[in-house]
Amino acid sequence: MNGEPALTYVYAVAAVAPPLPALLSGIRGVEDAPVALLAPREAAPGAPAFVAGRVPAAHWSEEALRTRFEDLAWLEETARAHHHVVEALTAHTTVLPLRIATLYRDDDRALAALREQRSAFAERLALLAGHTEYGVKAYVAPDPDTPGPGTGAAPGEAAAPAGAAPSSPGKAYLQARRTQHHAREDRYRQAGRAAERIAATAARYATRAVRHPVQTGPLSRGERGENALNDAYLVPDDLADAFRAAVLRAVEDLPGVRVEVTGPWAPYSFATPTAPPAAPADSPGPRP
Repeated sequence: MNGEPALTYVYAVAAVAPPLPALLSGIRGVEDAPVALLAPREAAPGAPAFVAGRVPAAHWSEEALRTRFEDLAWLEETARAHHHVVEALTAHTTVLPLRIATLYRDDDRALAALREQRSAFAERLALLAGHTEYGVKAYVAPDPDTPGPGTGAAPGEAAAPAGAAPSSPGKAYLQARRTQHHAREDRYRQAGRAAERIAATAARYATRAVRHPVQTGPLSRGERGENALNDAYLVPDDLADAFRAAVLRAVEDLPGVRVEVTGPWAPYSFATPTAPPAAPADSPGPRP
C-alpha cells in the first residue's frame, strides 16, 4: 500500500484448510485490495481463521466512515465487494460472514481477537457446516386503482344489472371503496395463513429460522405487492430442493398472496455473534 498507514479489514471467519490460501490469492476485496487467510501459527486444520485484507487507514478511520456511510453509492460498492469475497468462499467452505467495516489496527490485534473468540467461532462454524441460508418472502397483492366517482362498480364487481335503479355517483364510489377495503383485509388474512403454513412447513426441514422486519417504503412496493413476510431459514444442503418445493406447495391455494423462495445465500442471518469484541483503541471503525 505504498507505505501508507493501513488497517486490517476482516470479511469472514472460515476453517483453516490447505486449499484456501490458493483460492484467496485470486480474490480482490474492498478498495480492490488482495485478500488472504489470517490465522495463528499454531492453528490446526479446521480451526477458525480470519479472511482479511489491508485497507488505507485514511479511508477507514472513524471520522472518514461517518461521512462515507452516508454515501449510498460508496456503501453499495463496498457491500458488493465485501459480499463478493464471502460468496467466493461459500462455494468452497463453511463461512461465518462478518459485517461491513469489521476493522482492526493491525494483523496482531486481529489475531488476538480471533484467539479470544476461537471457541465461539468454532461452535458457530460447526452449526453452519453443511447448511445454506434461504429467504422466504410473502407479498400481498397490490390494490387495484381506487375507482373514481361515477364508475358504478368496484374493481372486479359486475356492473348493475339492466333495469336496476342506478346508484348515485357518491354511493357507487363508497360501495367500491368498501369492496376494495374488504378485499384488502381478505388478502392480509391470507398472508397471515401463509405465514403460519410457511413456518410449520419450514420447521420440518430447517434447523434455524430468523424473522426479519418486513421491507417497507416506496422501493418495497411494485408488481409483487406489499411485503408481508421476510423470513430466513438455515437448511441442510441435502434438503434444499425439498424445502423449496414444500414451502411453495404449502401456500399455492392462497389467492392474493405471492411467495418467493430465494437462495442459496451465505448465512448472514445466522452469523451472530458475528465478530469478536474489540476495545475502542483497537477498532477505529464501527463496532462489528
